[in-house]
Amino acid sequence: MPEFNPTQYAVPLFVVAVLAEMIWAKLRAPEAYEPKDTLVSLSFGLGSTVAGALLGGFAITLMLLAYDWRVVDFGPEWWTVWWAWPLCFVLDDLKYYWVHRAGHRIRWMWASHVNHHSSQHYNLSTALRQSWTGAFTFGVLFGIPLVLLGFHPVMIAICGGFNLIYQFWIHTEAIKRMPAWFEAVMNTPSHHRVHHATNPRYLDTNYAGVFIIWDKLFGTFTPEVDDEPIRYGIVKQLGSFNLLWSVFHEWIGMIADIWHAPWKHKLSYLLREPGWSHDCSRETSDMIRAKWQVRTGIEVAPAATSVADRNPIAGSQEAA
Repeated sequence: MPEFNPTQYAVPLFVVAVLAEMIWAKLRAPEAYEPKDTLVSLSFGLGSTVAGALLGGFAITLMLLAYDWRVVDFGPEWWTVWWAWPLCFVLDDLKYYWVHRAGHRIRWMWASHVNHHSSQHYNLSTALRQSWTGAFTFGVLFGIPLVLLGFHPVMIAICGGFNLIYQFWIHTEAIKRMPAWFEAVMNTPSHHRVHHATNPRYLDTNYAGVFIIWDKLFGTFTPEVDDEPIRYGIVKQLGSFNLLWSVFHEWIGMIADIWHAPWKHKLSYLLREPGWSHDCSRETSDMIRAKWQVRTGIEVAPAATSVADRNPIAGSQEAA
């Protein structure tokens, strides 16, 4: 099968879309874009591309090794099995939901993913804030089940590329709501604005990539309400446009916490939720939401949790 990377072909469309949104923002919402913030977002995108080229080999090698242990074989011309493509796309999106959720609920994963949430603006350039350090987490392991089911790593990578392309357009305030049938099934700007919000009612919700049905199925869906303006970014904002600080601040904070923590708590600062502290000196977003509910009397469905998944999106310190 010839090499194909769908995101390469989408880049010109990304550029045109960002320019079009800038024109819209100048006429309708000048606060939507801030020049320094946009420059940081563009730099994130460039750096992520370079990091992927330099560090992506490990993930590819691991998945190719796992492919030798597949339990289903689509044959030597696997790319001609037409029905495998839509099935792979749906299953890859389910995989994305769980790796994304882990990216918010495990501090080691959050240290990489926080980059995407670090802007206090929500526009198409924000979509370009992709991580430079994803190769240093264990996110690749979420794709191994798909490989073992017989989907070739190249097929998975292509489906993942289309998934990423889809997610670009939902990073905007220019579109308020899509038709109700579309909002019911697909991820949309409205749903994803909720995900990028720091409002207590919205924390830990809407992890979907393409299909919002995963959030509805696993209890992490929250709709956007019109009577509460969304505040974007992270719980403790960066307060800086320094690119390197934006990229590495959470890694620095996490390593410092592990270094200073008592031995019995060191691993918890790596694997527990952002905002967790052994002396309860910080707040997780479960705590933030609980205080907000007491203060306002508003009840919202909590994010679904399990024994291994109790970790909120961002604490008052680690998520900054």
